[in-house]
Amino acid sequence: MSKIKILSTLMAFSLLFSACSNDKQKAHEDANSILSTNEYVLTALNKTQYVIKKETNGFTLDGAKGKVVILDIFATWCPPCQAEASHLASLQKKYKDSLVVLGVSIEQGIENEKLQAFREEYSALYPLVNSNENSRLVNAVATKLKIGTNFGIPLMAMYKDGVLINYYQGAVEEEFLESDIKKALGL
Repeated sequence: MSKIKILSTLMAFSLLFSACSNDKQKAHEDANSILSTNEYVLTALNKTQYVIKKETNGFTLDGAKGKVVILDIFATWCPPCQAEASHLASLQKKYKDSLVVLGVSIEQGIENEKLQAFREEYSALYPLVNSNENSRLVNAVATKLKIGTNFGIPLMAMYKDGVLINYYQGAVEEEFLESDIKKALGL
């Protein structure tokens, strides 16, 4: 009789723990499916949302079909990032109907006030996004470019309609960027 009680108790515990592990497994799978989505929703300082989608050959920005999109991955404390901001703003102004520059901060939890101060001090007059999705997008871009996780900043990745045009690590002359923009636009 005691053997039957012990056996039934063991069976009850095994069922209980297997049910818990199945629930944990399902929760883990749900979290992974959310994380593996190919869509990134980024929020700019002015609360505008930008939706970036991972494509076979690169990334697209919703509403930017036919336009060149530059993802400028930067940090507010980085001197080359500070120096490039006015050049990117100049290109954005010059090619306003054909170019979208999107500044993506790598700084986790940076306050919007600090990002706004960067924008004002370095004339970064293009959208700067400060979102929980930033790091996930940055990792996806670095993975797609095959540059690893310890890459140099600024990192600028230039796309048109989901196809990589070129990317740059570190400081780059405005003329090089403009040359690639013109090629991509057929100018």
